[in-house]
Amino acid sequence: MTLALEPSKMTFIRDLQSLQSFDKRSVVTIGSFDGVHLGHQAILKQVKDRAAELGLPAVAMTFEPQPQEFFSGEKAPARLMRLRDKVEALLEFGLDHVLCLHFNTALSKLTANEFVKLVLVDGLGTEHLIVGDDFRFGCDRSGDFKMLSEMGAVFGFAVQDTETLEVEGERVSSTLLRQVLRQADFDRASQLLGRPFSIKGRVVYGQQLGRELGFPTANVQLNRYSAPLSGVYAVLVEIDGRTYQGAANVGVRPTVGDLVKPVLEVHLLDFTGDLYGTRIDVVFVTKIRDEEKFTTLDKLVESIQRDVQQIRAWFAGSQESIS
Repeated sequence: MTLALEPSKMTFIRDLQSLQSFDKRSVVTIGSFDGVHLGHQAILKQVKDRAAELGLPAVAMTFEPQPQEFFSGEKAPARLMRLRDKVEALLEFGLDHVLCLHFNTALSKLTANEFVKLVLVDGLGTEHLIVGDDFRFGCDRSGDFKMLSEMGAVFGFAVQDTETLEVEGERVSSTLLRQVLRQADFDRASQLLGRPFSIKGRVVYGQQLGRELGFPTANVQLNRYSAPLSGVYAVLVEIDGRTYQGAANVGVRPTVGDLVKPVLEVHLLDFTGDLYGTRIDVVFVTKIRDEEKFTTLDKLVESIQRDVQQIRAWFAGSQESIS
């Protein structure tokens, strides 16, 4: 499947078959790009710059599910962003094409040599490849920077390693970003991302328990066994160009006990309306508390009331400090 985006030259390519109509010359990078943080952005800039020099399209190749998710399942690290948001971020950065290969058993069994020939050479017509010097691939794990350089010499493409990006003495990585989010250090997360951390998604129907308890919520399914953060937060919610203050819970609702995978629930302060089917962007600004299991629904309601009061006070104090 090839999905054209604006401008028309930008495309999201979802399978190898669609590469048959691909312009067979390109500058390529490969990675999970989870979060599209500053480290990723530095790589993408190298790809764009080299592509501009050669007059070729810039391509980022990624995978769905991510390889760690395929091999580790529930034990895989929490994902920082869903596929749609990742593709949008990559294309908004100015790449010409994003190729997302379905990581399945067949792909996982390709040797490094087979992957290079099938995807990089026959599929993308790679003329210049940019990857980290610690990059490894192939079912036999024989694919590394040295092997790519050797195959590049055979098939006629150059291989360039990426430069490590550090912020305040630490290497920017998805692993570091997950650690920072677990600590609820959203200022640090913004430094690593180059933008505030947020979760985007479409509001779906839930059990409407929040409405029954007096705090209606907009529910966003995360569709993962774990989330990069957990607990109750003060958030800013962007909806159709407008921003609302809100209280958000990320977790499995232990008091109700009906979830296996975490869900994002957002109660918008001073908002009335129907958000079902609407895409929202939830920006996390500060953590209020960890998720708790209460003995009764009444105690849960009391806690939510305290949370909302604390969040209103936090926003009021934040606005006063800015003014």
